[in-house]
Amino acid sequence: MNDQARSNEAIIVVDPQPDFFDDGPLPIQGATKISEKIAQYLRDRGDNFAMTIVTQDWHISPDGHWSTNPNFVTSWPVHCAAGTSGAAIHSSLANQRWDAVIRKGQDSAAYSGFEGVNENGASLADVLSTANVDSVTVVGFATDYCVKLTALDARELGLSVSVLLDLCAGVDAHTTREAISEMAEAGVSIKEGYDG
Repeated sequence: MNDQARSNEAIIVVDPQPDFFDDGPLPIQGATKISEKIAQYLRDRGDNFAMTIVTQDWHISPDGHWSTNPNFVTSWPVHCAAGTSGAAIHSSLANQRWDAVIRKGQDSAAYSGFEGVNENGASLADVLSTANVDSVTVVGFATDYCVKLTALDARELGLSVSVLLDLCAGVDAHTTREAISEMAEAGVSIKEGYDG
């Protein structure tokens, strides 16, 4: 696809944070490899997008989202505490230029990037609207939680949405399959993204 065709499209990289990687408290299988593929995809094709956006879990006191006895459905081990190394952007993407960094979940669960704000307090919806973005591609972690909710919220706003499955990883195979079906039913275009 040429640059003109994608001039109003943003790519949203969801939660590429060390706490979700192999040595973190909430590891997602394959996260390191997927993050490296996302980085390569952005090097190869990132200039085709009008904006490159990253979201971060940025928890301060997220109510019942953290638990010492988590159920791994609605409660989780302590992760992505604001300001810690585990909440930073993973080193595989450290050299990426971000047009917006959206932080979410300071005081609640906040799975969707659309629940977060940038450093100036602007919501993701406002950031995209200001840039006249009408289409988004979503990649990252986890397919069955934050990727899914970000994609569904983007559809609710009337945006055209694609999810590149081979640039995502999920927490659980069963809930990931359910998430893919739910996104497709909502009009999200489910694609394979990049085999570089």
